Amino acid sequence: MTASYHIEEISFNLGELTLTGLAYGAEHDDLVLCLHGWLDNAASFIPLMPKLKGKRVIAIDWPGHGLSSHRSADAHYHFIDYVYDLLLLCEKNNWQNLNIVAHSMGGMIASAFAAAFPEKVQSLTLLDSIGFISSDAQESTHHLRKGMLSRLKNNQKNGPDGAVNKKIHLTIDSAINARVQVSDLDFQQAKLLVTRGSIKYGGGYVWRADSRLRNMSPYRLTLRQAEQFIKDITIPVQLIYGDKGLPLVKTGLKEFAPFFSNFISHELVGGHHVHMEEPAQTSQHILEFIG
Repeated sequence: MTASYHIEEISFNLGELTLTGLAYGAEHDDLVLCLHGWLDNAASFIPLMPKLKGKRVIAIDWPGHGLSSHRSADAHYHFIDYVYDLLLLCEKNNWQNLNIVAHSMGGMIASAFAAAFPEKVQSLTLLDSIGFISSDAQESTHHLRKGMLSRLKNNQKNGPDGAVNKKIHLTIDSAINARVQVSDLDFQQAKLLVTRGSIKYGGGYVWRADSRLRNMSPYRLTLRQAEQFIKDITIPVQLIYGDKGLPLVKTGLKEFAPFFSNFISHELVGGHHVHMEEPAQTSQHILEFIG
């Protein structure tokens, strides 16, 4: 008789932060950790989770996303700090030899983590994500200026409830349609993300996500730094991407794929959220890859 599971809420106390997420499968099964992209949340993996049969699948909400804590008022959302969040999560749970599935920004975080902590990662599946956003060293001062001005502009907009000055959607359907208009998602896919990523406020709905997530980064990796991270990844890596996904991914295949020591890729019909559009094919590739 096949065991029956349901997707359940889960949370992890990391001290000053609480990370929330979703879990599926038996607790004693091998763990697959899923990491979402920028301004998404753990719900982006709901279509995929039940199809990863025989695995304990956990999808977290990054800080500032989903139901997870926002960073304190004196903190910001630097890319490198997410790597520390992931390290702390692994340490708190004594997780080793993880199979990680990571989408978009989550893929960049997981790639940096796998480079720095190979003993904690067994395999890495990237979903429409490869390499890092980088820029020329000569642009460093320009990025610093734009990042500081972006932070200054947004500084007065964050209230204690995180909802001040956010657009209010009168209905949840309005919020869902707004997400559809700026993404490759259909209504039902967007509904998963918006339901988890919005909250009732002022007679309508606003996004839960910390508005500081939209601040421009004051720094970027140089191309050489990005290449070095990839060179230092020693574990097996696979890329699953959509034929209509981010153009950045196809560019990244040419720029970064040669620097991986153990790499394969699969192109599926779909967009940036190909794992939501084609969960059956995506899960098949993942299960075959991690064995």
